Amino acid sequence: MLNLLSIQPVVLSLKLYIAEKPSLGRAIANGLSSTQKKSDGCITLPNGDVVSWCIGHLLEQAEPDSYDEKYKSWRSEHLPIIPQQWKLNPKTKTKKQLTVLRKLVKQADCIVNAGDPDREGQLLVDEVIHYLGVKGKKWQSVERLLVNDLNIAAVKQALGKMRLNKEFEPLSNSALARSRADWLFGMNMTRAYTLAGQQAGYQGVLSVGRVQTPLLGLVVKREQEISEFVATPFFEVTATLTSNSQLFSAKWIPSDACERYQDTQGRVIYRKLAENVVARTKGQEAKVLKISDDNKKQYSPLPFNLSTLQIDAAKRFGLTAKQVLDSCQSLYEKHQLITYPRSDNRYLPVGHWSQASAVVSAVANNISVMADSVNRADLSLKSKAWNDNKVAAHHAIIPTTKKATLAQLSSSEQKLYQMIATQYVAQFYPPFCFSEQIVDIDICGGLFRAKAKQVKQRGWKELLGAKETKESELPPLTIGQPLTCVDSVVLDKVTEPPKSFTDATLLGAMTGISRYVNDPQIKKLLKETDGLGTEATRASIIELLFRRQFLIRTGKAIKATPAGTALINALPLSATTPDMTALWEFNLNKISQQTMAFDDFMLPLHQSLSQLMTQAQHAPMAVFAGLKSQPKKAFKRRSKRATTKK
Repeated sequence: MLNLLSIQPVVLSLKLYIAEKPSLGRAIANGLSSTQKKSDGCITLPNGDVVSWCIGHLLEQAEPDSYDEKYKSWRSEHLPIIPQQWKLNPKTKTKKQLTVLRKLVKQADCIVNAGDPDREGQLLVDEVIHYLGVKGKKWQSVERLLVNDLNIAAVKQALGKMRLNKEFEPLSNSALARSRADWLFGMNMTRAYTLAGQQAGYQGVLSVGRVQTPLLGLVVKREQEISEFVATPFFEVTATLTSNSQLFSAKWIPSDACERYQDTQGRVIYRKLAENVVARTKGQEAKVLKISDDNKKQYSPLPFNLSTLQIDAAKRFGLTAKQVLDSCQSLYEKHQLITYPRSDNRYLPVGHWSQASAVVSAVANNISVMADSVNRADLSLKSKAWNDNKVAAHHAIIPTTKKATLAQLSSSEQKLYQMIATQYVAQFYPPFCFSEQIVDIDICGGLFRAKAKQVKQRGWKELLGAKETKESELPPLTIGQPLTCVDSVVLDKVTEPPKSFTDATLLGAMTGISRYVNDPQIKKLLKETDGLGTEATRASIIELLFRRQFLIRTGKAIKATPAGTALINALPLSATTPDMTALWEFNLNKISQQTMAFDDFMLPLHQSLSQLMTQAQHAPMAVFAGLKSQPKKAFKRRSKRATTKK
């Protein structure tokens, strides 16, 4: 006889997935089940699990007056403001969704952080979970879902590879350190210099930011270099030689003895020296000293990350960084034709290589003009892009396996999709092969050098339409072979001023900021790829400076306005150069790699703020000349994440 008392009630464990945005939430739900019950702010699955989402940032750093009412008034004696216990406040426009999550978090037995796969996405959801009171064992059991591709197959694959969220705590700490440091620096410096400007008669808000201000400083410095530039003539000598009635040219290479007649770039700046070389070599016998003949290969460039895509799109189509980001976000969320677009990575997981056939098939379907290019791709090739050791939380931007009609896309979306697709297909093309020949020639004791380049296989360059620099062909030559210099001439040249920044070159400066760092010790720490800002924020930072009328576009050139120039001149050098923020980014990466403690990053900033406030109070009034007054409005730190996403 069945013992009814022995039957235990079945206890269902409710799992709550918290995505960063509704589009990601819907993709996760589709990956879990085709049967769904949609409610306001969430989706319930047949097994009782729930998928919900944030709407970007639901929380924001509290304003100074949340810590003390006296901070409503901007007064120099209050500065620096450094919270002892940091506060987050719900954003007014998204309070309703936070209420939905509050109820679901209480009901859930297990929570999954499904924020975007970067440090900002990690922190965005972590903050909500903490704010809603999750702690202890429940917090320790939170899982992490990393989705790079909104297609169902990719989402299902990601769902099978979930990890514990606590593994990503260093990444979250890195984002938290940056968020708090930006608040401390931006809010205190903005108040300090706005107050200093008021004493000089300026009634507007002088907004200062840890990233935006050094970026403005780069543009101001470049324009000053252009305005102060003085053209300097320099001279080159080219010889025309003959071998068996075949003519070719060679360029004079000045010796060490000529150093006093050269500038710091090694250019000859005394014409008489060049004329003397011409007089000594014209019509004289010559001899081949050395021949270097190398066969070289260039492999296809890696798939795009966001910055390289923005730079190339600016060069090819004149698209701004924001236009590229917005279009890519649409390709990812709305059309699901590309993978996660805010990636800073250019490599792919080895496991993705097996999906290549499906991806290129979708490309051939979606872009009819690429069908032939896809047919010529060799899918047995595995370029250096596939490297698990170089893939972090997210990978390069590539096409998905989704097939669609590109007529549904905007013009910029079509262009960007084709760029991304072409760069991916190039991974299955052979290398560009060429021979490079360098010949050193002696003419009356002077060294001349001739170069030639012969293409043997265009490879991936045929697909990308890359152009080759034309080199003159050289006749067959041997070491010791006698030649005749039938002519030599002086080429009059002149130095050119640096060029104004464009969208492409400004993004390039932000992604390789070490080139613009002044402090040799900081420069030594940085890698060539260390950047100013992040992939997710660079477009919004540039646009912010335009909105604040500190930058202006003149054709493709980006220039500083008089107000932008005056602001940079008013600030201390440390706030206008990239040294400090480049070092911050270096140390933030160290936090994410667990080689620096959170407090070791924050404490030096706390200590430096008092000195920065004193500098502001003693700024000479004359430096504010040129600033045009604007209506004063309270400073409110806008979330970087919120300003860069739809």
